Amino acid sequence: MIDRVRILDTKILSDNWYILRKLTYEYFKKDGSKQTQTREVYDRGNGATILLYNKEFKTVILTRQFRLPTFVNGNETGMLIEACAGLLDKDNAEDCIKRETEEETGFKVKDVRKIFEAYMSPGSVTEILHFFVAEYSSAMKVTEGGGLDHEEENIEVLEIGIDAAMKMIETGEIKDGKTIMLLQYIKLHNLL
Repeated sequence: MIDRVRILDTKILSDNWYILRKLTYEYFKKDGSKQTQTREVYDRGNGATILLYNKEFKTVILTRQFRLPTFVNGNETGMLIEACAGLLDKDNAEDCIKRETEEETGFKVKDVRKIFEAYMSPGSVTEILHFFVAEYSSAMKVTEGGGLDHEEENIEVLEIGIDAAMKMIETGEIKDGKTIMLLQYIKLHNLL
């Protein structure tokens, strides 16, 4: 496949928050013909996400926070319920998700299990998201969570029964793709 694509030109359109590039490339189709295409690619780095679950109480830990892109696209309040997540920065995925879990939810988890990786919006975003699950108990709660002030996070921590969380997908209260995937994974694999 790599011999079917050749980058002709790259322009940086923005490097304000992350990097937005405009790429022009040649793409050789199966029939041997060549096509020149131009696309914008947003590079925000790779990330990790986790769903904490409690077998005894059949609950999960989710977060609620303001997400500007959802507000701009019609979410009246801009608030989104989602699984804990964060960018890898320079960490490996496992270290990242342990750190993010403690910062955002207040739970200090030791045993996390990677379940898969996925591109979440491959038509325009480079990010690969590493998906994890981990059991939690009240004994693992070390802070109130809520995120970090210097990262401008204002996160509400939610403990929700798995059946209620699944219902929230149906009602549209949960619309975040990574969260839906993690909740469905938990149900599919009978973890709760």
